[in-house]
Amino acid sequence: MACRAVTDWDEIYRSDSTPPAGADLDDLTTELATCLGDADPGIRDGTPHAVLRTWIARDVIAGERRAWLGDQMASRFADPRIEARTFAPLVLDMIVSRGDLRPHWPESFVRWYPAETDLRGHDEKLGWLHAVAHGADLLGTLGRHPEVDPAGMLDVAAARLIAPTDHLYAEREDERLGYAIALTLTRPQLTPRQSLGWLETIEEELNSFTPGITPAHVSNALRTLRMLYLLTHLGVPDGHGGARIQLTHRDSIMGRLAAVLS
Repeated sequence: MACRAVTDWDEIYRSDSTPPAGADLDDLTTELATCLGDADPGIRDGTPHAVLRTWIARDVIAGERRAWLGDQMASRFADPRIEARTFAPLVLDMIVSRGDLRPHWPESFVRWYPAETDLRGHDEKLGWLHAVAHGADLLGTLGRHPEVDPAGMLDVAAARLIAPTDHLYAEREDERLGYAIALTLTRPQLTPRQSLGWLETIEEELNSFTPGITPAHVSNALRTLRMLYLLTHLGVPDGHGGARIQLTHRDSIMGRLAAVLS
C-alpha cells in the first residue's frame, strides 16, 4: 500500500498544519491513513505523521472521521507488512488519548502485541519499526483508560515479556514498556492481587531456564522489571511536567518486584 500522495504535506506542515482551503477532509484523512502505512520511512514517519498528530490534537480530524481512522488502524494489526502493523499503535494512541475508544480496538491490540515476532527497532530500508516500544505506548494509554480493564493490560505486558525471541532490546524498548506497565499500575481500582498477579507468569519463566547464556527474552524481561522497580520507587512522570504519580499498592509492588528480580 504505497502512499501516492496528491497533497503536499510538507507545505501543510510548514503552514502550521493548517488544512488547505476548500479541501475535502474525508479525502485527506484517507490519504493520511495510507501514508502512515507506507514502506518509505520518509513518508510514514515524516510530515504526514506530524500533520496527523496535530490534526487529531486540534480536532481537525474528529467524530466519525477519527473513529473511521481508528478502525483502519485496528485492522492493520493483522496486516502482512511490519511497517503497517507497528505504526498502527502510534495512531491509535493519538486517537484514544484524545478520548475515543471502540471495544474492538483494544481487542485487536491484545491479539497482536504479544504475538508479534518482528521486534526490530530500526531497519536500514524501512526505518523505525519499533513494535515493542510503539505497542507499549498504546498499552500505557489503554491501561489508564477508564473503559479498559487494567489487569488485562498487565497480562498482555507479561505475555509480551515471556514470548520467546532472539531480539535483545536495544532501543529503549525496556524503558518504554516499563513506563507503560507503571502507568497501568496507577489505576486506583486495581486490587492487590491484580497489581501483583501478572508477575507470576514472568517469575515462572525466569525460574525455568538453566544457568548459562541468558536468553534474549529473559534479559528483556529483567531489564523491563528493573525499570519498573525504579519507576515504582520514584513515581511515574505524568508526561506533562507535573508531579509524579504514585502506583496503587506501591509498597507491595516494590516488594514483589524485588523478590522476582532476586
